[in-house]
Amino acid sequence: MDLVFKALADPTRRSLLDALFEQDGQTLGALGARFDMTRFAVMKHLKLLEEAGLVVTRRQGREKLHFLNPVPIRLVHDRWVSKYTGPWAAALSDLKSRLETPMQKVFEIYIRTTPERLWEAITDPEIRARYNFGVGVHSDWTPGSRFTMGSPRADGPIGEGVNLEVDPPRRLVQSMVALWSDEVKREGTSRVTWEIEPVGDSCRLTVTHDELREGANDELYGGWPMILSGLKTWLETGELLTTPGSLMYT
Repeated sequence: MDLVFKALADPTRRSLLDALFEQDGQTLGALGARFDMTRFAVMKHLKLLEEAGLVVTRRQGREKLHFLNPVPIRLVHDRWVSKYTGPWAAALSDLKSRLETPMQKVFEIYIRTTPERLWEAITDPEIRARYNFGVGVHSDWTPGSRFTMGSPRADGPIGEGVNLEVDPPRRLVQSMVALWSDEVKREGTSRVTWEIEPVGDSCRLTVTHDELREGANDELYGGWPMILSGLKTWLETGELLTTPGSLMYT
């Protein structure tokens, strides 16, 4: 948490996050062109943001793209803000709520747990419902199999799709169709990739939500910071988040 506060304390680094808020997935050159400083200086600022988990990078061909990762800010909100200003929680969770181009969202979080326990938390419907807005995911978890997302308190299915890759406890790739509203139904199919990497006594979980159309409805990806924050909270403490929206279908 200290690294996050240190990274946010510098106005240049906040400006870099603002630039990624406006347009995610930028190269170093594109970001550097916005500032009156050397390329090396911009690289140093980005390195600190990466170390704090606020920026995640991905290779695309020869380019290295930088993505805003709002999960650490969500964790700051859950710990320091929501218990004092509950009515504001929903508004604060809208950080980076719209993604213009490219249509790819990358989230990264570190959780003190084992890969096996983390995989179980992702695939077990009862556990999943504890941090995923009360929604469980049901499947036999074999490659090519289907999955459904639902809750007894929902009027109908919340989502459905196909498990494209199933490699426990390391990688899960799914195509997904959201069904919780007419607006998201019109968005069609997108893809969600879960990647688990052990790091010491913890795991780095990276969730990539892509194959979204330009200007896609932000309901498709805006809930990920709260979901992953809830997952971390439950695995590390056994407690549930109670911020607005986190228990929507419970």
